[in-house]
Amino acid sequence: VPALPVKNLNGTGPVHPALAGMTGILMCAAGLPVCLTRAPKPILHPPPVSKSDIKPVPGVNGICRKTKKKHLKKSKTPEDVVRRYIQKVKNPPDEDCTICMERLVTSSGYEGVISHRGIKPELVGKLGKCGHMYHLLCLLAMYNNGNKDGSLQCPTCKAIYGEKTGTQPPGKMEFHLIPHSLPGYTDSKTIRIVYDIPTGIQGPEHPNPGKKFTARGFPRHCYLPDNEKGRKVLKLLIVAWDRRLIFTIGTSNTTGESDTVVWNEIHHKTEFGSNLTGHGYPDPNYLDNVLAELLAQGVSEATL
Repeated sequence: VPALPVKNLNGTGPVHPALAGMTGILMCAAGLPVCLTRAPKPILHPPPVSKSDIKPVPGVNGICRKTKKKHLKKSKTPEDVVRRYIQKVKNPPDEDCTICMERLVTSSGYEGVISHRGIKPELVGKLGKCGHMYHLLCLLAMYNNGNKDGSLQCPTCKAIYGEKTGTQPPGKMEFHLIPHSLPGYTDSKTIRIVYDIPTGIQGPEHPNPGKKFTARGFPRHCYLPDNEKGRKVLKLLIVAWDRRLIFTIGTSNTTGESDTVVWNEIHHKTEFGSNLTGHGYPDPNYLDNVLAELLAQGVSEATL
């Protein structure tokens, strides 16, 4: 009778440790041989690479990008930003404003809640590209509650007006080629990205200004195949890094820790030689998926 493996005694897979133990006892009682094995560990990093084997990525300028603290610049007022992207609607339809949930033919639900200059609570505007309509005062409230970077994002269709930037704290992004292949890309070398962000103090754009934030798990190593699409993703990730969109400060979905550096809706592959965690290769849809995530942040080929 062949040995029957019961895997994942550490509880990370479909077989719970207690069930595995009970199964083993019953099989032994029945005179059947038992082979208990643990789940394989993910291969997070490539084999050691010497400095002489690390090369620049072809077609990509430089090997490192740094971000510093956000410098506040004199810019247009929030009212000017809102007016820049909308067209006034003289006769709005009798439907809900999806920001305040009041009817567009009535005053904004933010009347008397926020201060404003020259924007009447009954004024309605239509966003230029997508055509969705809102009270101007509601758009002003939404803008004041965001990063105040001179851009607007339609709350209905997520169309971005202007250049969206994020709240990523200061840090460093390095990228280079290593002479190893990812699963599913055996004919290509690998682009390795290394992000490093130190702990620091939250700025005015963060959830708790003046309070310390933590930065767990840095430096973080991420991987792309060195092919045409992989290099395009790298170039767009560099743009996203410069716009402070890769990370933000919030609450970790993994640990529940607040006031810590977390990923900002642009997924990365942090597992080099396997895909046991879902953060590795092979994953034939990953490059297309991350391009879509970058586009949702306003980062597209048009920005290159």
